[in-house]
Amino acid sequence: MDFEAVLEKCGSFGRYQFVLLALYGYTNIVSSLHYFSQTIISFTPPHNCLPNDNDIYAFTNGRYTAGKCSYMTWNANDSILQETKCQSWQFEKESNYESITTELKWVCDDAYKLAVGQSFFFIGSVLGTIFFGYLADRIGRLPACILTTLTGAFGDFITSFVSSLPLFSAGRFLSGLSTDTQYILMYILVFEYLSPKRRTLGLNIVLAIFYCVGLMISPWLAIWVGSWRNYLWAASLPALGVLCYPCLLFESAEWLLTKRRFDQAAQCLRRIAKFNRREVDDSVFVEFIKYYNEKLNEEQKSATDTFMGMLRTPRLRKFTIILFIKSMIITVAFDIASRNMEGMGTSPFMLFSFTGITYLPAGLTIILFQNYIGRKGMACASLFVGAIITAVTGFLVATFDPAEHAMLLALMVGLGRYGAVVAYDAEAQYAAEIIPTSVRGRGMSNIHVVGYAFGFFSSYIIFLGTYYKPLPSLFISLLMFIGAALCLTLPETLHQ
Repeated sequence: MDFEAVLEKCGSFGRYQFVLLALYGYTNIVSSLHYFSQTIISFTPPHNCLPNDNDIYAFTNGRYTAGKCSYMTWNANDSILQETKCQSWQFEKESNYESITTELKWVCDDAYKLAVGQSFFFIGSVLGTIFFGYLADRIGRLPACILTTLTGAFGDFITSFVSSLPLFSAGRFLSGLSTDTQYILMYILVFEYLSPKRRTLGLNIVLAIFYCVGLMISPWLAIWVGSWRNYLWAASLPALGVLCYPCLLFESAEWLLTKRRFDQAAQCLRRIAKFNRREVDDSVFVEFIKYYNEKLNEEQKSATDTFMGMLRTPRLRKFTIILFIKSMIITVAFDIASRNMEGMGTSPFMLFSFTGITYLPAGLTIILFQNYIGRKGMACASLFVGAIITAVTGFLVATFDPAEHAMLLALMVGLGRYGAVVAYDAEAQYAAEIIPTSVRGRGMSNIHVVGYAFGFFSSYIIFLGTYYKPLPSLFISLLMFIGAALCLTLPETLHQ
């Protein structure tokens, strides 16, 4: 009697699964507060130069013209203009919120510091995915999930005390270690203990609702606490809630089976049956253990497969390379669509919060259409439409006055985020179905690693906006068109 048959007897959609989904929702809130902290702490409000002490007279007598990075004054003889670089700035702060750029004056010649520091977040993401993925295979999904969540929270907490670029980079690196794994490991626990009939609906609805909630409240939390340092404290505190997970959740039975710990897997299922108030005869668990003991030799044979085998045959090699490129494009597009909120004529806090609601219709879109138009159609369409929306947004930013067309630009930003979220979520399931079963876990991990490695460049792409505001949108639009074209070369996996 295999795992799914025993789980059905113990309850695959009962009280335990509701607790599991509730904690999965909590994890999504913690994850969204953590991931988008890099956006919240780095908002740069409109600003102008303040004169230095020697130019105060020129300022008070109307002989001063301010810019963002320099100001012009007349010399003593009123004959020529002198340009002076800014040493201090006057910021138009939103609700008096102190971001890292306003506190540390990381603007103009020092604007690169923010991009450099934030890029270390993605370096941490790459190494964290590898390390905690390995740890999850060694010590179990549940303890690894707790450790990675606490590591990310500790990174945010440490970052709140820094005042220099090297220390800021170190803090963001530590914070980035948990970017992917705290969500993925909890996803696996839910996936394995939930009825196959309810997986698509349950996982996508919970993700859409709770991730959206965390996303929408984060800007208002930042304004409420008043500064980027306080926000990082507030965003890291909810992570302590995972310390109660061992009291409420059980280790992945399927992971225990891969470690040949059949008795412990049976014990987890017994506890789930008790939690769900199901009466299951001991003979069921005896048959369960016997079944997997008999399959032991077969499992040892399948374990000889490696991820590198996907690069040996021409067909699989093509699919693998395309999945790598798609992951890079989608990760960067998703990150930039979520962070490029400034200069749109609307408060970046309000724009970030209100456009976050797109996560809910994005999840519903996948549930409603993916089984009808296919994985290939969903992946291609989301990237193609997203590319058009992003390109149009870039064109509008270049030609329209943001102050007069703030509502239109906000709508386009929201649509751009919607397309990026659909593409991001659809890509995960599509890749999982293309990769052979025996190397699926390692394959998905490697694809995520490559995507986050390329995400290193997203901060620098956003930095291009300091030279020409629409440039990040246009660059991402081009990448998404390439991604849509690559999807056409992949096979359809619906009903296959």
